[in-house]
Amino acid sequence: MSAEPAPGATTGPLALVGGAEWRDGADFDAELLERCGSDEVVVLPTAAAYERPEKAVEWATRWFGSLGARVRPLMVLRHEDALSPEAAAVVSEARFVYLGGGSPLHLRSVLKASPLFDALSAAWHGGAVVAGSSAGAMVLCDPMVDPRGGAFTVGLGLVEQMAVVPHHEPGGGHLLWRTLELAPPGIAVAGIPERTALVREPTGTWRAAGAHVEAVSVYLDGELAGLEALPG
Repeated sequence: MSAEPAPGATTGPLALVGGAEWRDGADFDAELLERCGSDEVVVLPTAAAYERPEKAVEWATRWFGSLGARVRPLMVLRHEDALSPEAAAVVSEARFVYLGGGSPLHLRSVLKASPLFDALSAAWHGGAVVAGSSAGAMVLCDPMVDPRGGAFTVGLGLVEQMAVVPHHEPGGGHLLWRTLELAPPGIAVAGIPERTALVREPTGTWRAAGAHVEAVSVYLDGELAGLEALPG
């Protein structure tokens, strides 16, 4: 369960990225850096735990280095790592936390019911910038799309009543259409292309940014809808 926000707290910006993070076209990262008020990004390669997570850190380091920032890798790869008070403290103090791509099921299993996720939720509700790409974007929502077949499962719920299908292309695909068939009434489903983000502002409004904003698709009750269908 995530930490409850303090009375009167305002969230920071939240970026849900469709994949292929830390590459040309993801121009929203420069804006998020400026808004976070820090030149350090805490990167969790957790979702890539079985896919050479150090390579994800290298990508992030090169990308944010080109934007004038430095990366602080947080190698939280197992649930036991997410129970560490030291790791939670790093996230608590961060002004920009980025969850990279990989396996959403592994990422959820690591962060679920952990002090680290409580710290992430509290940091965001305290004004920090949070971004998640592909698996990271999927897990931050509740419900979460199960990548094995498009059904719904429980996410971590930083954003509720919304699900993300990453790597979206025009026309969708089997995963998207299966997800739309199974979507409960009132659940918004967002198809987000690579190097593109849906950014939630502290006001609760959403906008698309990045390389393929024209291909972002939001569905509600099986019908194509606008960004206003996303939860505030």
